[in-house]
Amino acid sequence: MTRVLIADDEALMRSGLRMILEAQSDIEVVGEAEDGAEAILLARELAADVVLMDIRMQGMDGLEATRRLLASQDSARVLILTTFDLDEYVFEALKAGANGFILKTAPADELIRAIRSAATGDALVSPAITRRLIEAYIRKPTPRTTPDPFAWLTDRERDVLRLVTQGLSNAEIAEQLFLSQATVKTHVNRILSKIHVRDRVQAVVLAYESGFVVPGNGQPDT
Repeated sequence: MTRVLIADDEALMRSGLRMILEAQSDIEVVGEAEDGAEAILLARELAADVVLMDIRMQGMDGLEATRRLLASQDSARVLILTTFDLDEYVFEALKAGANGFILKTAPADELIRAIRSAATGDALVSPAITRRLIEAYIRKPTPRTTPDPFAWLTDRERDVLRLVTQGLSNAEIAEQLFLSQATVKTHVNRILSKIHVRDRVQAVVLAYESGFVVPGNGQPDT
């Protein structure tokens, strides 16, 4: 059972989301928060697995709440809610460790898939939109003076990471590379460990920032 906390300053939006989520047998809405500060408090108090976090809220906004919640090593995963697919704050939330984002106008089934994905950390949420956002907000990288974070990856791990940056799930990667899903999962876990990031979203951010992939084509910068 995935425990979800809804954080949004609009009561009508919270009610609508609750109705959608409570119709699912594997999702439980454990609480609602009106601002970021309350979201942090309730996420910990109610042991939420996923926080649906609106960005623009009165008081502490969703960006600051995401930073604080994830910086504290809390086990909750954050799924950003936004009304606009290129919200200027969304990329900063992803850099802070959010597991992805979903448009408030998205169909109910997409929202459900997004929550399940966020809960497992299996894949980026709304891959095409997330990729557009990342490409829009990361400037072309300048030459690095620090060690290459991807230097220790094997050729196969590089292949897997390239597909991760395209928003593919483990199942889709397995199909493309003719591997089992268990093997892909092992590769992904090794990649995250080698490049010292928390999850797939941060791996994608680092891949773009470092020039491993280039905004616009998703191919390695060789």
